[in-house]
Amino acid sequence: MDLPFSFPVFAYFSLTFLILSAGVYGATFTFVNKCEYTVWPGILPNAGSPTLESTGFELPSDSSRTFTAPTGWSGRFWARTGCNFDESGSGTCDTGDCGSGQVECNGAGAAPPATLAEFSLGNGGGQDFYDVSLVDGYNLPMIVEGTGGSGMCASTGCLTDLNRICPTELRANGGGACKSACEAFGSDQYCCAGEFNSPASCRPSVYSEMFKSACPRSYSYAYDDPTSTFTCTGADYSLTFCPSSPSQKSSKDPTTPPGTSYGDGGSTMSGTGSGMGSESTGTGSMVVTSGSDPEPDSSSGSGSGSNAMLADGSYLAGLAMGDSTRLMCVWHSAAALFGFAFLLLSFLQL
Repeated sequence: MDLPFSFPVFAYFSLTFLILSAGVYGATFTFVNKCEYTVWPGILPNAGSPTLESTGFELPSDSSRTFTAPTGWSGRFWARTGCNFDESGSGTCDTGDCGSGQVECNGAGAAPPATLAEFSLGNGGGQDFYDVSLVDGYNLPMIVEGTGGSGMCASTGCLTDLNRICPTELRANGGGACKSACEAFGSDQYCCAGEFNSPASCRPSVYSEMFKSACPRSYSYAYDDPTSTFTCTGADYSLTFCPSSPSQKSSKDPTTPPGTSYGDGGSTMSGTGSGMGSESTGTGSMVVTSGSDPEPDSSSGSGSGSNAMLADGSYLAGLAMGDSTRLMCVWHSAAALFGFAFLLLSFLQL
């Protein structure tokens, strides 16, 4: 059977496109609402990251919604509460409002206080970095869990209802949210600004220690790095609002990270670390610019670096050896596509 001259060229470019498309999507994010009321999640990509399918949406009680993000994507998620939108989609929210005046946040972030989930997905099979931050305050419980990935992939978040124990001076929205000390008092000492803009000079306060005691895996102040940032490779993630308890996880996912101590008013972690701040901690720590969060455009100003690489070079080693989960998926997909194309061409030439 004779084929047009252009067919092999067409087949080649089609196959190349399919191969390059494999592995484009880095992770899925599933939002689950276990609250007894409707929430309106907001999504804010960092500068340079594409907008996902939505920047803000309604999520009724006992419902879920899933989004897909490409590799290398970074940004933050949160839940707005007490929203009132009219038929045209215009309105405002009591907590976490993004100021857009619409259901969609359209590139605007959450007004403090709000519980934030922050992500920086790896490129080409690199590690994902994620955390749940109370640096901008708290409005509801949230837990982040990874599935299908390799590495520690620990769950993180805050299961405690901090609004019930929030000090009077930090209460917001009639008790519906709890401010950070930085937001409440605006001093450099609480905001880790000015002369306090370093891990050595900015120490935990009585307020951040209260947050840390209630939610030991969440960021409680700007330099609360060693026990608050987590890594995983090739995972999909769920973000659950108002979880009653975390899902049953393996023994590698303890309630409190190993080596953690809060008795001296600070926090330390022994063994390998994954600090997101300006200090490297542990043998597997990252080399990043100063700041607590992986997002360079944090509304609290606490973070200023998003490009991270392991100091021991394991990110590059993983790419070279092809041992990354996502990279292996790409190679497997490519092999399957080549096999299919070879069989197709062989059949057409019969």
